[in-house]
Amino acid sequence: MEKVLLELLVLTFVIHLIDTLSYSVRLNSVKSGQFALSFSLFNLFVLVSRTANTFQAPLIGSIIGVSIFHGIDPINDMRKVIFASTIGSLFGILLIPTFLRVFDVAVKRLETTGSIPSLVVEALQVSNIKRMMKSATRPTKTMLQRLRYREIPKRLLMINALVTGIYTVGVLAANYSAILVTEHQRIAAVGSSGMINGLATILLTLFIDPKSAMITDQALRGNRPYEDVKALVVLLIATKLIGTLLGQIMFLPAAKVIASFYGS
Repeated sequence: MEKVLLELLVLTFVIHLIDTLSYSVRLNSVKSGQFALSFSLFNLFVLVSRTANTFQAPLIGSIIGVSIFHGIDPINDMRKVIFASTIGSLFGILLIPTFLRVFDVAVKRLETTGSIPSLVVEALQVSNIKRMMKSATRPTKTMLQRLRYREIPKRLLMINALVTGIYTVGVLAANYSAILVTEHQRIAAVGSSGMINGLATILLTLFIDPKSAMITDQALRGNRPYEDVKALVVLLIATKLIGTLLGQIMFLPAAKVIASFYGS
């Protein structure tokens, strides 16, 4: 089971690393003015993250299944997975300056090649990998100065932290709830993970995406300064990190709430 747990921790780390980096795409699209190209390339990162996400549930299910068979409580393993999401988000934050440099070059190359597969093959060449490593940039305090944080709605940030918390523990809580219900209700309890993540998606679609898109579009049209988008991205990333920490608090209550619907 230790091997499965390690694979799950690495997978969770990668998913949240990519998700965190994806927030910064807004900065590149506004700064370069190449909105469509930026998001076309961004979809590649989303595809990698979503593909990795499909492997997460079977690994969690495997750990829960073995735990039930041996009569042990895997709550510490689940908390380690949540912690991996926090570490992945933190590493994503540290890599954003480097990612933006590489992403800017990649968008320009995409305009030349016109093909994402060709761009991927080109990026995997040893010489280009070395070049990307040399372009590594450390975050600095100056990146956070003179940002208009007060222009970003506080409700947007609170909802983003909440949604991140739900996404972080949704599959974990649903699978863990199988331990808290009777044997004939376990499959139903585990299946509720889709409903939980669906709720998070609805909150994201209704409250976060529209406001974030509006601020980005206003900056693209010149109606808002670039610093507003930068403040938006910084605060969304910060609340995402907070959301993964919030997941530690939400996990067990969420599992118990799920179990209560199916009888304990």
